[in-house]
Amino acid sequence: MKPISILLLIIAFFFYEPALLHSQSLYYPPANEWEKKSPEDLGLNSQKIEDAVQFAADNENSVERDLKIAILKGFSHEPYHELAGPVRERGGPAGLIIKDGYIAAEWGDIDRVDMTFSVTKSYLSTVAGIAWDDNLIQSLHDPAHKYVWDRTYDGEHNQKITWHHLLQQTSDWYGTLFGMEDWSDRPPREGGIDDWRFRKLHEPGTHYKYNDVRVNLLAYSLLQVLREPLPQVLKNRVMDPIGASTTWRWFGYDNSYVMVDGVNIQSVSGGGHNGGGLFINSTDHARFGLLFARNGEWNGEQIISEDWISKSVQSSEGNPDYGYLWWLLKGNSEWEGVPDHVFYAAGFGGNYIVVDQEKDMVVVLRWVDSSKLGELMSMIYSAAE
Repeated sequence: MKPISILLLIIAFFFYEPALLHSQSLYYPPANEWEKKSPEDLGLNSQKIEDAVQFAADNENSVERDLKIAILKGFSHEPYHELAGPVRERGGPAGLIIKDGYIAAEWGDIDRVDMTFSVTKSYLSTVAGIAWDDNLIQSLHDPAHKYVWDRTYDGEHNQKITWHHLLQQTSDWYGTLFGMEDWSDRPPREGGIDDWRFRKLHEPGTHYKYNDVRVNLLAYSLLQVLREPLPQVLKNRVMDPIGASTTWRWFGYDNSYVMVDGVNIQSVSGGGHNGGGLFINSTDHARFGLLFARNGEWNGEQIISEDWISKSVQSSEGNPDYGYLWWLLKGNSEWEGVPDHVFYAAGFGGNYIVVDQEKDMVVVLRWVDSSKLGELMSMIYSAAE
């Protein structure tokens, strides 16, 4: 072997071997099992963790167990609001605290499959990342109408909308999707219907507006690009590789089936606002959160690119607390003692996946009182000091 080749091998060993050893030293839970360790073994204060778990269990969200009632009541101010997809009665408070890949604490029925509402949006963002990683979306600043050339993006305003705008909820798209008007989703509580319908449109990218119709538009647009059911993409590319269960489901609406390449496929929803969305257990949430805590890598395989995750957790132009369908702690959101590099998925009824890459920690919360979230997270972080 030539001396130059030997030198290159030595350089490669010193540069890449530490990273390889680090990857191999990390614990990744195999499918159908997850090792537990005591909080002390993971550098956490056992009593403080116990107190935090009790606090989470004692502070259950007030939404009704019958989620049909909870949804219809919670969004009753929206004109024409109705259930359009499946709904399931919810369970009780549950959750996990994951540190260094191990279960440090758990409570409630962590294997129960429940609706998770807008936590679904962060899964949808991940599917968008797959399309981008595969170069099916060449630039996030491309207008979406260049990829979805039916009448969905008709009009001068809508043709300005990019994937970037859709992912940040700053598109201000107008139109009707699966019988739902964009203006009827989370409208202002004052004024009449005409005020909502004929509102002034904001330039795409300049105004943040949380809006499920527009998130469902993103799901529909990704379906046109990926050309296969989004739940199938998520299963094959993410959930199976990380060892998730086979119990989770991702639904759309009864009328959201569209023809793609001669096949009738359901376009899924980005939440449970009208029913549907992701139905999933807490353990699968924790695996998904751990994937993001480990920057998209799972047991030596890069499932989601680091570049995509970095883009996902950058503050949007319209809201510093929001990235690509992930919530951040960069603006007004502040949890005492919790660093601002933390990001999280959030859904109606107190559903959360909180991710800390630096501490290699994930917290999954189901049906917790949302007004107590900051206090609870502060309690957990005080245990890590």
